[in-house]
Amino acid sequence: MTSDEVLVHPFVPGDVVAEATYHLTRESLVRYAGASGDFNAIHYRDDVAAEVGLPGVLAHGMLTMGLAVQPVVDWLRDPARVLDYQVRFTRPVVVHPTEGADVSVRAVIGKVDEAERTARIDLTVTVEGGTVLGKAQVLVRLP
Repeated sequence: MTSDEVLVHPFVPGDVVAEATYHLTRESLVRYAGASGDFNAIHYRDDVAAEVGLPGVLAHGMLTMGLAVQPVVDWLRDPARVLDYQVRFTRPVVVHPTEGADVSVRAVIGKVDEAERTARIDLTVTVEGGTVLGKAQVLVRLP
């Protein structure tokens, strides 16, 4: 479904409702740190990340989580339709100093509750082919 199409129910489990890829850079992490107030050095210093045994500088978990739900918010055209959102962090997003990292999101209808006029949207969130968020689900109010 493209952003130009009208959001019209009925939806069926398995329908892909949104897909997006977001490119993160080290600058993205610095900007997010400033906005969030999370200045933990693992998000911008390779030496500190290495000292604590990490494979490199990591994207903030909440940044990854926010990026993952954004295609659903765009599809809904109304963030107030998001009723609940939960994820499990399964793998860190390592942001290479020059190449960055691409976070890919695919949002699929998992379940529809006609009585409640809600749908569970299941998110697949990957970086370099590996899943970074597990059990990523968004409960939304249908139009």
